[in-house]
Amino acid sequence: MEVFIAAFIFFLLAFAGMAIGYIFKRKSIQGSCGGLGNLGIEKACECPEPCDARKKRMAKEEARLAQLAKNRIL
Repeated sequence: MEVFIAAFIFFLLAFAGMAIGYIFKRKSIQGSCGGLGNLGIEKACECPEPCDARKKRMAKEEARLAQLAKNRIL
């Protein structure tokens, strides 16, 4: 029973450490290679045209970037 409690506390501390790291850095957990974007792959599927949800996300990102460029000080 002591081993179970020790292992539980260890994992609890590991999860708490990851949560604290996320809260302070605001960066999501990612793999060591950087994902598909690092390999030059734009999307994971072989669809000729993006779905509606992806189009909406892309439009939102473009609007956000345009707003940042518009409000840029330097």
